[in-house]
Amino acid sequence: MTPTTTKTRRYRRRAGLVAVALLLVAGVAAACGGGPASASDPTITLYNAQHEQTTNALIAAFTKQTGIKVRVDNNSEDVLTAQIEQEGNRSPADVVYTENSNWLQQLDDRGLLAKVDAATLANVPTADSATNGDWVGVSARVSGMVYNPSKVSAAQLPKSVLDLADPRWKGKIELAPAETDFWPIVSSVARAKGNAATLAWLKGLKANAGTGDNVPDNETLTRDVNQGTTDLAIVNQYYVYRLQAEVGRGSIHAKTAYFAPHDPGYVEDISGAAVLKSSTHQAAAQKFLAFLTSDAGQSIIVHSESFEYPIHPGVAANPELPPLSHLQPTSFTPAELGTGLDAKTLLQQAGLI
Repeated sequence: MTPTTTKTRRYRRRAGLVAVALLLVAGVAAACGGGPASASDPTITLYNAQHEQTTNALIAAFTKQTGIKVRVDNNSEDVLTAQIEQEGNRSPADVVYTENSNWLQQLDDRGLLAKVDAATLANVPTADSATNGDWVGVSARVSGMVYNPSKVSAAQLPKSVLDLADPRWKGKIELAPAETDFWPIVSSVARAKGNAATLAWLKGLKANAGTGDNVPDNETLTRDVNQGTTDLAIVNQYYVYRLQAEVGRGSIHAKTAYFAPHDPGYVEDISGAAVLKSSTHQAAAQKFLAFLTSDAGQSIIVHSESFEYPIHPGVAANPELPPLSHLQPTSFTPAELGTGLDAKTLLQQAGLI
């Protein structure tokens, strides 16, 4: 697939210096009593589209535990997916780790992924991984709204994501349609309402957002809402928490809200990982997936600045987050949301990408 977007997220950088730092951290950890590293321990290559700080912490702990080093290439998930498809069986990557499951499903449909070990798949709910066992879910996020109470009250918020195409929201919303986090929402609307209705909805969003349809990422959306530049935006639940961690609670004016229970805009997104079939370090790569889904790996996610939900049973989420069990997203599974290629087509037809 040809890359369709190049996201400008602040937390994404090329990985050369990061990889060097990780190897140093891993070496120090091993020297301090972690899993003994030796010349026979392999180095695996990770194509990482997840949040770098969290991934760095996961890698350091994994290397300390196993002695296996990890070389990292950080980029957005659309870019890495295209790169893997272009590289084919010559790809240097052993593992790919994405924010959204649809990119893994694209790779799986092209026969590029290996089976995940059964014990690793058993670490998380069955519905959160590939139906054929070719990728495993790692964490969850839930889509909703970020809004500024000084611009719009909680009582005035839309009940459905479809309502945001109504002309009354003209000039009051911003969009980041090139953000791959937005694509599962488009796929959810398409599955619930059909392609024709989804295309009409997207055109309505475009008309209401105006120049805001050029916003590059969810961080910018959240900042704009917080500053009162716009009233409301569609984002995953964690962006306000991240901004708060960055600028301090006293500087936060934005709030998070959700659509009506089971609305197609109220989506549980699964981040996941897979081993490439072409990997020359299959055993070590499988160990990395096992670590991501283990108690230890999931606890690192909980205490990171990602503010994502762990999905390993028995691991409690960050207490700042509303319990995942209290939320009521649509019932669509990653398998039902598919590859996201339907979303890409509809966004192109609407002139949003």
